[in-house]
Amino acid sequence: MKPKVLLVDDHPIVRQGIRRLIEKEPGLLVCGEAEDAVDALEVIEKERPDVIVLDLSLKNSSGFDLILDVRQRWDDVRILVLSMYNEDVYAERVLRAGASGYIMKQEAPKKVVTAIWAVLNGSVYVSDKVSANILQSMAGKRTATSSVDSLSDRELQVFQMIGEGLTHQQIADKLMLSVKTIESHVEHIKDKMRISSGRELLQRAIEWVLRSQ
Repeated sequence: MKPKVLLVDDHPIVRQGIRRLIEKEPGLLVCGEAEDAVDALEVIEKERPDVIVLDLSLKNSSGFDLILDVRQRWDDVRILVLSMYNEDVYAERVLRAGASGYIMKQEAPKKVVTAIWAVLNGSVYVSDKVSANILQSMAGKRTATSSVDSLSDRELQVFQMIGEGLTHQQIADKLMLSVKTIESHVEHIKDKMRISSGRELLQRAIEWVLRSQ
């Protein structure tokens, strides 16, 4: 029986492209698509895919939170993150959360298929650069490259969304948190990054998002 793949991305064109890529692979089967976490969980419950190809930015939800949710409910489902976000910042974080691999959308299409097979076979798939960073971190030789590294996973999500132009209310809705909680995260971000005003925070966040793409 062919391994089943679930595609989770909020862009229909991206899902269509990945589907076509996978359908050319004789040994794989796309069992469903979803644009947000709610739909994805429904498909997982029904189809029980072997691997989820997941973007971190989803409609009305967070791909990072979906990883945590899937890990709590289905230990056997493998997760491959396919994202535009900078692997230097996100790869290690999603692996700690329970993903089995991370690949950027800028990579060649054939590498996506290679990554899918790798995680299906029980391996962890990351680029050589990320692999080297992880080894350096384990050896205690890696130093923080920017103050963003000091942020928690949730704070990084909030910082990213601020840079993408979302308001506190929109961030709260997407992460299913209260505005007060988001404001608390914002204050922690400002403290850790030594930012004195909301305007400076917005500017730093926008610049960081642009550099990360």
